[in-house]
Amino acid sequence: YQILEAYMILGGIPYYLDMLDGKKPLNINIDNLFFAENAPLKTEFEFLFRSLFKDSLNYRKVIEFISTKLIGQTREEIAAGCKLEGGELSKILNNLSLCDFIRSYSAPKKKERSRMYQLTDMFSLFYLRFVRDSHGKMNEEFWKENIKSQSVVTWRGIAFENLCFHHIRQIKAVLGISGVSSRQSAWSKRPDDQEGTQIDLIIERADNIVNMCELKFYGDDYTVSKDYYRKLLHRQELLSNEVSRRTAIYSTLITTFGLTYNEYSGAFTNCITLDDLFV
Repeated sequence: YQILEAYMILGGIPYYLDMLDGKKPLNINIDNLFFAENAPLKTEFEFLFRSLFKDSLNYRKVIEFISTKLIGQTREEIAAGCKLEGGELSKILNNLSLCDFIRSYSAPKKKERSRMYQLTDMFSLFYLRFVRDSHGKMNEEFWKENIKSQSVVTWRGIAFENLCFHHIRQIKAVLGISGVSSRQSAWSKRPDDQEGTQIDLIIERADNIVNMCELKFYGDDYTVSKDYYRKLLHRQELLSNEVSRRTAIYSTLITTFGLTYNEYSGAFTNCITLDDLFV
């Protein structure tokens, strides 16, 4: 569990992982690395962008703007929010994609101009959520004191979603579709006068099947409640209206440890765990 959290904070970068002191708990390590007075990674984000990109200010501006919305931003939204246009914006988005800071995707039935750009770099996500605004506040035990806060719980869910997007190859292998062409995206829908919904990950497959994936960072086996079961059925119904009638939709749970089997667990056709993602 702590190994996973370290991965979600440091992004699996060996240089950062080598800074961890194996004799100390992870929360103390994170405080020492990011929030202590002379924390070695407190200014790493700025240094990283200055070393990678000539016009680092605009690159940071784009990353910070994209990070404000979980599912990402369209090119038009980024252009308006960052006051960037044309070739300059195209170059920045392309370079950020090549460096694995962001990814782009199109949801079902969406036109190309509605392509979304989403932050996927886990180190950047952690920094922008917690470290950037801590400068000058000098709370050297920030992580230890906030480890159970709602903001950290929310971050864990988002970081776990990013982790899953980084492990699409392993997810497809578990599903037995490694050789099937597919595309991946997040998806949201808000019908008129109805409650909206968001699906963390959908895998559209060339064999006329869509895996509707629910991504759950959870400290134990996940239990499907009656209310959550109803939400799943509602999401599946909305998604079915966005894909071909010939397409089958399979609900797939991707979670940390596993699924508790009860009267509602049959809503999921597949259950994928951490052991499957790190093989």
